[in-house]
Formats: sequence, C-alpha cells, structure tokens
Amino acid sequence: MPDEVRGKALVAQSGGPTAVINASACGVIQEAQRCQQITGILGANNGIMGVLEEDLFDLAAESAETIAGLLSTPSAAIGSCRYKLGQLQSDRGKYERLLDVFRAHDVRWFFYIGGNDSMDTADKVNRLARELNYELRVLGVPKTIDNDLTCTDHCPGYGSVAKFLATATMEAGRDTEAMHTFDAVTIMEAMGRNTGWIAAACGLAQRSAEDAPHLVYVPEIPFVREQFLNDLAGVLDRGKGACVVVSEGLKDASGQYLKAEQGEFGADRFGHKQLGGVAEYLKELVEQKLHVKCRFNKLGTCQRNAIHFASQTDSSEAYRCGQEAVRQAVKGVTGMMVTLQRVRQHPYQCEFGLAPLAEVANGVKYLPREFMNEAGNHITQAMREYVQPLIQGEVPLRMGADGLPLFVRFQRRAVPQRLPRWKAG
Repeated sequence: MPDEVRGKALVAQSGGPTAVINASACGVIQEAQRCQQITGILGANNGIMGVLEEDLFDLAAESAETIAGLLSTPSAAIGSCRYKLGQLQSDRGKYERLLDVFRAHDVRWFFYIGGNDSMDTADKVNRLARELNYELRVLGVPKTIDNDLTCTDHCPGYGSVAKFLATATMEAGRDTEAMHTFDAVTIMEAMGRNTGWIAAACGLAQRSAEDAPHLVYVPEIPFVREQFLNDLAGVLDRGKGACVVVSEGLKDASGQYLKAEQGEFGADRFGHKQLGGVAEYLKELVEQKLHVKCRFNKLGTCQRNAIHFASQTDSSEAYRCGQEAVRQAVKGVTGMMVTLQRVRQHPYQCEFGLAPLAEVANGVKYLPREFMNEAGNHITQAMREYVQPLIQGEVPLRMGADGLPLFVRFQRRAVPQRLPRWKAG
C-alpha cells in the first residue's frame, strides 16, 4: 500500500538551467516537507553525477527563507549536469550504483527535474528498481526552454524564455528602426536545436507591420538562402530596416545545420551538436549579397536564465508541477512524468496529467506547421493564441540595497558518504 512506504526523498536537476527550474525544486521540497512518509530530503550536487558519486547534501537543513527564495533565483540551484548514461544493459553497473546509493541513504522517492534525456535516465532507474524489487517511487518533473517534450501541452521554462526574448526582440527592433540608415539589419539568434518554439515565440513582438520581428525562421522548415535574401530585400524596400529572428538549429534542405561548432567541444555528452553562430553566418551572407550593414545579437545562456523578466504563469506552473510530483508519488505512482494539459483557452486553464517516462524519453515535439505562415517566415494567429497565456505576469524579485536582485545559495551541508568512492567518468 502507498502509505507503507517511508524513507528519504532525493531531488536532482539536469540539463540546461531555466528561469523557473528552481520553482519546481521549491514545489518538490515544500510539498515533501508536509508528507509524514518522507523522512528527509536530499539534494544531488550536479544532477545524476552527484548520485553516482554519492555527493549529496541535506536540503532539510536549509532555512525556510532559502527554500522560498528559490522562486526568485535563476539557474539550477541544486546543481545540474550533462552526463550521459547509456542503455540499461551496457551501463548496468552505473544504474546499479545509483540504486546502491539510494539504499545506503534509505531513498525511496526520486524526483528528477529535467528534459528528454533526463526522463530517459529516470525511466531506466525505475525499471531497474522494479527488477531488483527495491521499493522506489520515480517521478519526472518537466523542464526545458525548448518546449519539445512530448505528452505535455507545454514545458515549464518555455513561457519565461518566450517572454524575455520576445521583449528583447521588440527592443532590438526599435534600435534598428532608429539606426536603419546605417545599421539596416539586425539578426537575433534564439536557442532551439531541433525545434523552433523559442524563435516562433519572438513573433509575438510584432503587433503591427512596422514592429519587429519582420521575419522568423525555424528548424522545422528547411532554410533556403536565396529565399531568405529575397524575403529580406522585400522588407528593406519599405525603408525602415529589418529585424530577423532565427533559430540556432536552422537546417538546409538536406537536413544539415547551417552552423554547428567543431572541435573537442562540438558535441555534448548526449551526442547533441553544440550550436551557435548561425546569426553571425547570416550577417556575413547579408552583407556580401545585399551590401547593407548587418548586426547580430546572440543572447546565449542569458535568455534561459532571465529571472528578471520571467513569466509568473510559468513560475507558478513550474512550482505546482513539483508539488504534483510529490503528491502522485505519495499516492503510489511511479515511472511517470507530470504533464500540463490545456483544458481551456479563454480564460486559460491548465490541469495536471501523467505520462509514462518511457513515452517521454528522447522524444521530440516539433513546432506544428500551422503555427507558421505559408511562406514559412513568420508566425500565425494559432501560434499567438498558443503562447500568449504562458507569458502573463512577472515574477516578483527581492531587491538589494545596491539596486540589484537578491538570489539565494544553498549552504550544502554534506551528507556523509557510506559507500566506496566512485568517480563518474
């Protein structure tokens, strides 16, 4: 029976941070503190690496003020990583090591906050625990600015990056409009390896034909250089300059990235190409072919961590996803990820659901074609209606006497190790 399970909870974060991943952690921690079945709460330094290395700290020792402060603190406060665990058969020793650590610390509840690859790891941990008859509840909490997790309407983290980057596009567009006699074109580079959800969200910034962005390009639609130059020339003919948003993961008709990093750090541990530089590449193309001055903006990690203009809707949903994961685990649920299901558009209403980790693992939800116009260079009304509810409100910040926001940092009281030393390699 669900109420027979007692033990500690372990919370870990994985992958690229977001403005609201800490809100999910806050939801998990605060809800876990209310549950009598959960006898302690541990954090894993640097995600699954911290579990493998038994590098844990006592979240229950942190002050209530610090835990609450997670709601207005960016990045992954517990600590994240990009550490690839292979198949259960080939990497079985590592998965068994995870369970050994859980046993050593009486961990019976594992909450993993992350994206596609994280759900894959959580699924394999859950499967092995069942195989070895170790009572463990494994729940995934969705997180990704890319908004590409399957089985959920949207992902915590997406609404905030959409709000921040759409606003940055508005501001860059006004700069270009003022300086168009010299800086005729500005290209904004948005994150998004294989999907265009972030770049498309920037389309919200265009309230009238004069407003930026004038053109938007996403990975789902093959990028044709000649068509891009024709589109841009048409905008420039209007005489007010042009602001363009492109996804970092743009691909040509053959499926090849326009720009990907090379060398030792050209791919992460999951084998994903490290992208970035497409805006600079297009800047050079524009100047060579159209003979106008072009600037580019690559905000990089700033866009995913921008708590100073994060969406309150996004933060609230992230927090509640963390809460829901604990509530479901206490009921006896395991092997599932919490999902967000949109049940009403006007007014917006979202409810929680559950999806098997195995269905979410390594899947990709692409931007629907109907969210882009026929020409493939801007968004449609359907996209506007999808994303607008997700960017409402702003996360309140605590401000310091120096005029800058106050962020929390854990004391990280280490949990004594009980197993032989292990170094994740």
